[in-house]
Amino acid sequence: MTRPDTPVENWTIGLVGYGEVGRILAEDLRARGVTRVLASDIKLGGADERPLIEHAGRYGVELIAAPSGLAAEADLLISAVTASQAVAVAEACAPGLRTGTWYLDLNSASPGAKVRVAELVGASGGRSVEGAVMTSVPPYRIKVPMLLGGPYAAGLAPALANLGFAATVADERLGVASATKMCRSVMIKGLEAMVIESFTAARAYGVEDSVIASLKETFPGIDWEQIGAYFFQRVIQHGRRRAEEMREVAQTVREAGLEPWSATGTAERQDWVADLAGQGVFGPKDGADFGKTRDWRVEADRILRHRTVPDPGKPS
Repeated sequence: MTRPDTPVENWTIGLVGYGEVGRILAEDLRARGVTRVLASDIKLGGADERPLIEHAGRYGVELIAAPSGLAAEADLLISAVTASQAVAVAEACAPGLRTGTWYLDLNSASPGAKVRVAELVGASGGRSVEGAVMTSVPPYRIKVPMLLGGPYAAGLAPALANLGFAATVADERLGVASATKMCRSVMIKGLEAMVIESFTAARAYGVEDSVIASLKETFPGIDWEQIGAYFFQRVIQHGRRRAEEMREVAQTVREAGLEPWSATGTAERQDWVADLAGQGVFGPKDGADFGKTRDWRVEADRILRHRTVPDPGKPS
């Protein structure tokens, strides 16, 4: 274990999950002078590992197949996987954790899941801190606004600040930061699903301009054309991951004693778009223009060409 007074740039930092978020963090940590960054991902050893290997080689990141092996090397372990795998990853890392290892869980999981992660990490001598990422990572990169929670949050916060993170301690109680993010997601991810459903249906009826004009009148501060394009883009590119998060959001609502009708419906709509993306409706996933059309109408028309019901008002 690195000495407590060792500069954070000399820490060994491990990333469990080397997808979009993991790669961004790896790039920024290396740019900040962190000498040793390790990463593990479920795709390593499989048919889809080449992009990970190429990226790691470009940025000087060491790849380790087993999460427990990664945990054994790291002073700070950052878990950034899909929402449903937060607890499973903690279980996989726990056998390799050394006493005092920091474990930052960035996954969009329910408060109950965050507590379970902390129990697993704590049983192996690690120090678990929940991290709630409060908006999309790519525009902000390592400086994405983040809430920290748990009894060890205040202890890790200064080191994260030195590494370039924009993290604020929310509460020493586990679950508070997560609850803040998840309740926000009911609104944000729900709005994504509603925009896709509303705009696509309006396009089918040929009333999209009237609908947007009415929305502008009610909410004049929102550019509905721009937000429509952005929401379609994000869900087309990341619908499956968003759906997983919304199932965790639904669990958060259940843990509060409420039935998660909105969160469940949002997860279904996000999964539906992900299914269409998997069928190639929006073009090849490795294509340069996949989900990046600036006009949401293009993507809505692609959806409508693959609908399973007749055009509105037309005989079947």
